[in-house]
Amino acid sequence: MLDFTDEQKMARQMLRQWCDKELAPNVARMEKGEILPYDLMRKLVRAFGMDEMVKAQFQKLEESGEQKGAPRERGIGGDPGLMAVVSMELSRVCPGFCLAFGASLGLAGGAIMAKGTLAQKVKWALPILTMEKIGAWGMTEPDAGSDAFGSMRTTARRDGDGFVLNGQKTFITNAPFADTFVIYAKLEGEDVARFRPFHAFIVEKGTPGLSVGKPMDKMGMHSSPTGEIFLADVRVPASQLVGEVLGEPSREEAREVFHGERTGMAPMTLGIIERCLEDSLAYAKERETWGHKIADYQLIQEKLTRMYVHRENVRNLLFRQFEKMHKKVPITMAEASACKLYCARACTEVALEAVQIMGGNGYMREYHVEMLMRDAKLLQIGGGTDEIQIITVARHLLKDGIPQ
Repeated sequence: MLDFTDEQKMARQMLRQWCDKELAPNVARMEKGEILPYDLMRKLVRAFGMDEMVKAQFQKLEESGEQKGAPRERGIGGDPGLMAVVSMELSRVCPGFCLAFGASLGLAGGAIMAKGTLAQKVKWALPILTMEKIGAWGMTEPDAGSDAFGSMRTTARRDGDGFVLNGQKTFITNAPFADTFVIYAKLEGEDVARFRPFHAFIVEKGTPGLSVGKPMDKMGMHSSPTGEIFLADVRVPASQLVGEVLGEPSREEAREVFHGERTGMAPMTLGIIERCLEDSLAYAKERETWGHKIADYQLIQEKLTRMYVHRENVRNLLFRQFEKMHKKVPITMAEASACKLYCARACTEVALEAVQIMGGNGYMREYHVEMLMRDAKLLQIGGGTDEIQIITVARHLLKDGIPQ
């Protein structure tokens, strides 16, 4: 696959029109915290019939009686390219809005769809995927950071026919306003804490002992509410253990979601890169110094060229993912980490260069690239820092050699 299909291009054009009309006018208010992104997210889903597509998929799922393993990467209507187009167009206008949208559907909803029972998918995933409810995916903890698995301290204790959860999660997208939480916790036992198995649990808003902190004050992604989750003797029935089966550690399940999060960042970065490049080209052709358009200067041309090279590389990585999905060839952990590492770094560099090309204007919020630059930086941190991606790639290279 070398390009988007005609159908995907048409969808992209329609999405851009929606973003210009509905999303762009509200970005400033979302960035200031005057409004939340969720009503707009619901409006988006309804405008393009995404909720009806999801309901149709669920009808087929129920008819087939399938219990587990509905792949997240099938995307809207079974089309990963269409989901990428949505991510790209949203990120061009407001990466924070895209992050809140993706964290609810892709992480929280995706985790339940991947390993939940049919009953769990219908009861909890369906409302998330149709945007009737907002989801939050609770993995990161205050003292864990990149060592999400080994240093996890949130615990789950067997209590009759259910479980009691205790612990804390932090930097969780949508946490302050979520309706449904997917919480990872280690089972209490005699094993060394670091090596205890852990599982995902579904916890609903309003459950006694569950509380959330106020939205965090961040450098960027202001349109994406982020907060903490506190669990104090939170009781959940066995029916809310994702998959309803103990003894199957969730480490690989959680890795799969991380895996999807890392590869899913490619379209976000591509959207940001393309917007920065387009705005920089337009500005360079208009801005004059010493009687010349700054586009005439080779230093500016070099910046624009590097931005375009990054755009082509990220685009090629994205289409490589599509090709592997089409051929049902798995994307290795090393590939996913390499993809995220390059795309996130390229995105941040391009956004910084866009600010630099525009000079003082680029530093002003009026010129949009200022927000894109701040938002881009998170992509080098969330879903595993650059340093973790480097370690992951190197470990696989040293163990398995260079992939053929």
